[in-house]
Amino acid sequence: MVAIFCDPRKDSEVNANSPHHIHLLGICGTGMAALAGILKEQGHLVTGSDEHTYPPMSTFLEKLGIEVYDGYRPEHLEKRPDLAVIGNVIRAENPEAREILRLGLPHLSLPEALNRFLVGERQALVVSGTHGKTTTSSLLAWLLFAAGLDPGFMIGGIVRNFQSNYRLGQGPYVVLEGDEYDTAFFDKRPKFLLFHPRLAILTSVEFDHADIYEDLPHVVRAFTAFVSQLPATGALLAFGDELRVRQVAAQAAAPVGFYGLNSDSQWQARNLQPRGEGMSFEVWRQGLFWDTFYVPLAGRHNVLNTLAVLAALTDLGLDRQQLKEALPDFAGVKRRLEVVGDFGGITVVDDFAHHPTAVAETLLAARGRFPGRRLLAAFEPRTNTSRRRIFQADYVPALAGADLILVREPPDIWKAPEGDRFSSAELAADLNRAGRTAWHFSDTDALLAHLLAQVRPGDVVLVMSNGGFDGLIPRLCQSLAPS
Repeated sequence: MVAIFCDPRKDSEVNANSPHHIHLLGICGTGMAALAGILKEQGHLVTGSDEHTYPPMSTFLEKLGIEVYDGYRPEHLEKRPDLAVIGNVIRAENPEAREILRLGLPHLSLPEALNRFLVGERQALVVSGTHGKTTTSSLLAWLLFAAGLDPGFMIGGIVRNFQSNYRLGQGPYVVLEGDEYDTAFFDKRPKFLLFHPRLAILTSVEFDHADIYEDLPHVVRAFTAFVSQLPATGALLAFGDELRVRQVAAQAAAPVGFYGLNSDSQWQARNLQPRGEGMSFEVWRQGLFWDTFYVPLAGRHNVLNTLAVLAALTDLGLDRQQLKEALPDFAGVKRRLEVVGDFGGITVVDDFAHHPTAVAETLLAARGRFPGRRLLAAFEPRTNTSRRRIFQADYVPALAGADLILVREPPDIWKAPEGDRFSSAELAADLNRAGRTAWHFSDTDALLAHLLAQVRPGDVVLVMSNGGFDGLIPRLCQSLAPS
């Protein structure tokens, strides 16, 4: 493992207290663009480079007045920034990164920069886990805001209440989504190991990110390292229904509180009921009825996300009634079971689901949100993990919750090792053998044409991808809209 860190003597004065020129490599990434906004609000001169400069991040940065260079070239550094922040998409052979090292310019990774410029002396609240990080982080930030605590946050999705994925804030807490992906080419540790939370939430521990993790034990070691660094004066809220989470949480020096549906957790959700767009549920604490809550999010998984946040904020001393009153005003997160539109009785829904567990929970939530309606699922396996065969069999029960299933062949399949490549044709055949109706398509154009031939009034079309799916949703909506 190679680790190159800044000499602290070189950049000790580059902080949030005085303006500097800060240059971001990979600036159009979601996290890096958010950092650019934070730095701009603090009065810094911000520039950046990226080879994928397209909306929405390109227009977001343009509105902020941030100069973005197209591509990576050494001459972009001729103005000699005071500090560079290098995103984890940047490889060691990147010509601009090589120039930064040659010039000896101070440089940080994204999590290091967030610690310095966003967290500072405040207390970090970090949400970690294979699933549910974005929604749980967003709920945490919203309820802190509603309680008047003016939080800062940096989250991997657009929080609809703020129409942003970041907020500077001036209050005592900063909410961070704790990503287990690697930090930078010069620091291969998981990002969340660079955060130092006062309180952490652990939602789940499953295998993912096959491009950087060898196997499930490797993932477990990463999460164990994360909880092990919590201080004894801190707190960990962990999902108690999963044995693997309990085993990881047992390594924490901090006090651990478990939440879940089972009665052996200190915080338990009972009597879950779909209601309108969301869920009502009872919360039991230490075996005693605590209160009834409503969250305008569909699905069992979102009840658990909410329960984790209620437990965490209670640990921080927030008022139960205040939390109960603020929850119904949570507007959700973009691309998390987001209703894009309704066209002649056909509802189009966008979701970020890609891991089999998330796909299954999303379909279950859609059933509760749209009872009695035919559910069509369009799925794009495009992550570094889903391009491989690792979850080939797992996607069969995960997608079986839909009435009709349309699966695109993985884009850029060449990125997966030969002999370890996912097959959408095999998945569709397995689904059909299991009694479902499924098709596979070589590209999005063919999938869209077939989808339009199958869809009818009353249907719900759920599109699942962690990417743009070649513009499937806007193209579908345009085709369904009345001329």
